[in-house]
Amino acid sequence: MQHSPTPHVVVVMGVAGTGKTTIGPLLAARLGVPYAEGDDFHPQANIAKMSAGTPLTDEDRWPWLDAIGHWAHGRAGLGGVVSSSALKRVYRDRLRAAAPGVVFVHLTGDRELIENRMSHRKGHFMPTALLDSQFATLQPLAADEAGVDVDVSGEPAEITERAVTALAALEAPRP
Repeated sequence: MQHSPTPHVVVVMGVAGTGKTTIGPLLAARLGVPYAEGDDFHPQANIAKMSAGTPLTDEDRWPWLDAIGHWAHGRAGLGGVVSSSALKRVYRDRLRAAAPGVVFVHLTGDRELIENRMSHRKGHFMPTALLDSQFATLQPLAADEAGVDVDVSGEPAEITERAVTALAALEAPRP
């Protein structure tokens, strides 16, 4: 009898405009687990800062990351998907400290594609001017981090399938 793997708790990460809020719920639906919007974990002060075009400091981010980590920890063994930019290794380490089993799906794409998508978004508090600071801050997943890179070119359904396939490969036993 085939034993099914424990569902992952997945953090969908990447710079603003890569589609975390679009792909996260689609991925959660495909995996049959709940989705949590990372932005909902921000304290109001952070949202006010970002809306004003002011990048958050690490001090601003710790309570936000701790709240996401707490949610992820509560989903351990049950599975879940949450979005978080998680741009720096130290932020991902903080999430892993709270929820050791999390895996990351890093949505990647070139700056031109992402800026184009951002310019067409409605009602989001991240101005495209902050995109440069996001790319400057980004530290891609290291070889020792549990996670996968997923290209964001194409339609949301294609990107979601790429993520599902990549996550399945993570679970495959190494020959």
